[in-house]
Amino acid sequence: MLLDDAASFMAMKLATEGLVRLRGPRVFPTQKQHVFPAWHTLPLSIKRQTRWITVDAVKGSRERIVILGSGWAGYVFSRDLAHKKFQPLVISPRSYFVFTPLLNEATVGTTEFQSIVEPVRDHRKGVELFQGWADAIDFEKKTIQVEEAIFDPTVTKAMVAGGKGPTTRTKGQTFDLPYDKLVIAVGSYAQTFGTKGVNEHAMFLKDVGDGRKIRKRILELFEVCGLPTFDDDLRKCLLHFAIVGGGPTGMEFAAELRDLINQDLAKLYPQLMKFVRITVFDVAPKVLPMFDESLASYAMQQFGRQRIEIKTSHHVLELRRGLPTGMPTQHGLPPEERKGGAYTITTKEDGEMGIGLCVWSTGNAPNPLLEKAFGQPIKFPSKSAILQGDNELSSASEAPSAVEPGLNTANLKWKVSRHPKIGSLLVTDRFQVQLEAENESPGDSKDAQTPIRAIMRDVYAIGDCATLDSVQLPATAQVANQEAQWLAKVFNNDRLDVEGFEFKDLGVMTYLGGSRALVQGGQGTGQRDGREESPAFNLKGRRAYLLWKGTYLSMTMSWKNRVLVWVYWFITKVFGRDITRF
Repeated sequence: MLLDDAASFMAMKLATEGLVRLRGPRVFPTQKQHVFPAWHTLPLSIKRQTRWITVDAVKGSRERIVILGSGWAGYVFSRDLAHKKFQPLVISPRSYFVFTPLLNEATVGTTEFQSIVEPVRDHRKGVELFQGWADAIDFEKKTIQVEEAIFDPTVTKAMVAGGKGPTTRTKGQTFDLPYDKLVIAVGSYAQTFGTKGVNEHAMFLKDVGDGRKIRKRILELFEVCGLPTFDDDLRKCLLHFAIVGGGPTGMEFAAELRDLINQDLAKLYPQLMKFVRITVFDVAPKVLPMFDESLASYAMQQFGRQRIEIKTSHHVLELRRGLPTGMPTQHGLPPEERKGGAYTITTKEDGEMGIGLCVWSTGNAPNPLLEKAFGQPIKFPSKSAILQGDNELSSASEAPSAVEPGLNTANLKWKVSRHPKIGSLLVTDRFQVQLEAENESPGDSKDAQTPIRAIMRDVYAIGDCATLDSVQLPATAQVANQEAQWLAKVFNNDRLDVEGFEFKDLGVMTYLGGSRALVQGGQGTGQRDGREESPAFNLKGRRAYLLWKGTYLSMTMSWKNRVLVWVYWFITKVFGRDITRF
């Protein structure tokens, strides 16, 4: 009986396998999923019932909410949607979500990477996933062109403004995906400001692939500098770690790196400690500008005690491979290290300096999808948009009302509204994407100076890729999390006539190393109008460190990862970090 069942299953699989192979753009229902809904007990054996279904089949009468992106905004929104009412379908090149507040810890081995990632696909919450890139969006037909990215080697690494790095990506097969509502949460890329050599030689810290590369590089540098063939000048270069960016990410990484060196590597390489140097470069006059002056001063004191150099008002001009001009050639390096053993960072103020690693953390750049999909003029999507000023806010599921009489929208060229400086999508306080007329035909408008705007009824944007038209909020996980929760609640309640989104500032935290941290209490509500208020409280030192630990442990998305994070913290405290290279 078991052999017959196995043969039947293989025959069914071979018969349907050809249906899932795509050859060029194709309609979405051909995408198949293989599910295992139940177990059945037989005499002397147990087997699993198997059936093939399409994602369209399980949709039923539910609205399909397509979510672009699996970062904070996209992941939280997909989890909070009522899956009995909606079919959340995530399109992302990554099949996982990264808990970024602990990425610095995982990079140096305080925790491990498996404890800070969560799978996006979750059948218990009804979340489906297609691993791919969104290439184009047709607002009139309400379809998205998706390029598969399952075998793309770049998806676990930071996306960098100006390109995806030196790796050439092979274009995958494409298919068209229809949606009922679209939520754009594609996040942002790493900003390099066009600095020469950064995209090729710097390391970024936005994904687990970046963390693995950085950890491997740190351990390689200590291992190679322990060889007797190296002179002291070369060791000083290779063990000089440069961090560009004085925000929380850069400063926390510098602190975590110093903990790794002081607590673990110093025991293994005591003869190299005199060569170790950590330098933070920032173009601003002060680091951690979001903290009060007293907390920022305390941070500077702690970094000074830990021998972390802070170079503010410094402009990085170039990052290149090789030693600074005038130093001897790398004759002592093995062949594989002569090409990339040392790097040279050039600043306007100090000139050239030899380094072994540069971690770049200078802010965000707009996702190229925003320019690719929304940079060109489009026809007015009459099925999806209404002119601003119509009665569009009564219900999230109500059909769009007609445009006002006398205005011929077909004669106008429309474009998606974007922020003039940072390039993000301009949205209403209900996160609806807006359109604006690019030019006007004579007689279409009485006041040519007044821009004609329209609101997309079924297209929303949240997270780093979106900016409220009333106020610009910081591009943080806290903001993205609150936006996703608010929008999911509105969808679940099926109404948009509630008061618009209002950000509640819960405060900021950062780790300083040596079991010390900073915590600055939030300013409460009222951030939609940009009002300034005093922080609720300030905390620094070890008490702030305990609060920092407890807060992020409680924020971890699953109980499995909460347990894993706590276990790795315990292992690190008792046994030290794992410094093996593999």
